[in-house]
Amino acid sequence: MKIVVLAGGNSSERDVSLSTGGMIYQAFRKNGHQAVLLDVYLGYEGNPEGIFEKDADWAAQVSAVGEDCPDLDAVKALRGSGGRGFFGPHVLEICGQADCVFLALHGANGEDGRVQACFDLLGIPYTGADFTGSCLAMDKGITKDLFRAYGIPTPQGIRLKQGEREEAYVPYPRIVKTSCGGSSIGVCIANDPSEYEAAKAEAFRYGGEAIVEQYIKGREFSVGVMDGKALPVIEMAPKEGFYDYRNKYQAGTTVETCPARISKEKSLRMQEIAEQVFAILRLKSYARMDFIMSGDGEVYCLEANTLPGMTPTSLLPQEAAAVGMDFGQLCEEILRMAQGRG
Repeated sequence: MKIVVLAGGNSSERDVSLSTGGMIYQAFRKNGHQAVLLDVYLGYEGNPEGIFEKDADWAAQVSAVGEDCPDLDAVKALRGSGGRGFFGPHVLEICGQADCVFLALHGANGEDGRVQACFDLLGIPYTGADFTGSCLAMDKGITKDLFRAYGIPTPQGIRLKQGEREEAYVPYPRIVKTSCGGSSIGVCIANDPSEYEAAKAEAFRYGGEAIVEQYIKGREFSVGVMDGKALPVIEMAPKEGFYDYRNKYQAGTTVETCPARISKEKSLRMQEIAEQVFAILRLKSYARMDFIMSGDGEVYCLEANTLPGMTPTSLLPQEAAAVGMDFGQLCEEILRMAQGRG
């Protein structure tokens, strides 16, 4: 098959996306597909004719994920052709020639439904959630509203726009995060009013709305869902701090255990909630839900990820491996679900 693995972009999760894309691209090449790894923002400056037949190592552009998110101004300067649009040179043309586009994008302009809506209008098949599910899950404020409406256990909290007066009190310690971000970028824990002001300022660097919620100290878990069915629960235990950007992507900083060493009852409870969230947010194909379990055993769902990372340290591939599905098989199954969707 002719497959475009679409990665990169101009969000704060660009480096993670490229790492994800590189692994997926290599898996498809190993499986005999005509795969191209394409940076959605930088595009392809050459002649796209016969691009799927070119003998090129597209993954050579991918490097390891650094400890900090990328300098987006420097990324913009790399686009030699200029242009104000999100799609780089020849991106839509090349995607239109593919049998399917595997979306390895993370963050804004990739995971929020905009690319998906564009592809729907152009008739380009792609993997993952459609534009509706992507939009609902990417906006944590909307996600939280739906969680509460459907009785999904989630920490107490509020949505807060920049400059807006707070209408409800959230007890300390508080966790503050940007409403439309991922990879724990712009996430801070505030123990007092001074730290809270600094945390809000950090969150508003990445968007005009933030989520402020009660910080639940406890064990962190994640549950992948494929085609509506939950995978085994995985536990993430950072050696220091919480499961932030560094602990997610730097090898050796977090101990991950799958299946998680918890009771069957707690495991089934998380899996049940994950499947419910998958349905509530109208997700398709695959996704991953994040949880925290407090010291007294209460389970809270934090958020949903519509395009989970597939980097060397990512969670979904580890969960799939626990049921006997290696990385290449996981990529093929995601591709199969996209084709079956029509």
